[in-house]
Amino acid sequence: MALDQATTELLKQLAEAGSKPLHEQSVAEARANSAALNELTGEGPEMARVTEVEIPAEDGASFPARVLTPSASPRGVIVYYHGGGWVIGSIDEYDTLGRELAARTDCAVVLAGYRRAPEHRYPTAPRDAYAALLWAATALPGLPIVVAGDSAGGNLAAVVTQRARDEGGPAIALQVLVYPATDCDLDRDSYYDPENQLLLTRDAMVWFWDHYAPDHIRRTAPDASPLRADDLSGLPPALVLTAEHDVLREEGETYAELLRQAGVPVEQQCFEGQMHIFFSLVNVLPAGAAALTTVAGAVRRRLG
Repeated sequence: MALDQATTELLKQLAEAGSKPLHEQSVAEARANSAALNELTGEGPEMARVTEVEIPAEDGASFPARVLTPSASPRGVIVYYHGGGWVIGSIDEYDTLGRELAARTDCAVVLAGYRRAPEHRYPTAPRDAYAALLWAATALPGLPIVVAGDSAGGNLAAVVTQRARDEGGPAIALQVLVYPATDCDLDRDSYYDPENQLLLTRDAMVWFWDHYAPDHIRRTAPDASPLRADDLSGLPPALVLTAEHDVLREEGETYAELLRQAGVPVEQQCFEGQMHIFFSLVNVLPAGAAALTTVAGAVRRRLG
């Protein structure tokens, strides 16, 4: 299916702006362009409370997080890991999405500002992601926990569920993986499909991985490539969303299938006519709102 009209128009506007392909940008340029793009989302719903916190990291440092609480008695907590190839993206850029998610689920949303590469390369991000889960379980006790993320954030959400299972960590009610990066194999067919070379390309993924985990051997570890874990059984139920025109589509769908084969309840949906990043561009691309409705529905059903 061809890209929808809203996506086509957005790509046209970005092309007219004349920005370089991501893989030709410096890290500073890429971060600035990411922030500018996400400004299009506008402001999200008002919250009952917004709290800025610092979460202790495993190495003795700390990283920021923002807790978006929609009501006096939220029904659960969603720990959300933002996308951006472990290099770009921020909690500020995901504030609107986080507020929408909080309002639609009546859950407190913890936007985890894990430290990014190349200043903090693998395995800093997955360790920070797990620290955010532990913090949420302690700071918001008694609430069921959902972990969620898109792209690199989906990677971290998947990694966190595996570590929580292996180490007897906090119980996770649901994992929400939105076009997750699950493997370091950049030679899948979806990476070479010319119809998928849009905002995220194969070259861009090479750029991201080279900044995040330059050692190719280390990329194959399960906390970098969760699809390569030996055992996926005993993980929490999963909602996996993918985009038709996305280089990451195949690895997301493969991970969903491997979870099913391991006995994990999985709901999986591919959004036709969509590209990578559509989910985070809330108020910009209509399909993003539809996907947000899907996520909110799955969370509400799981939390009762």
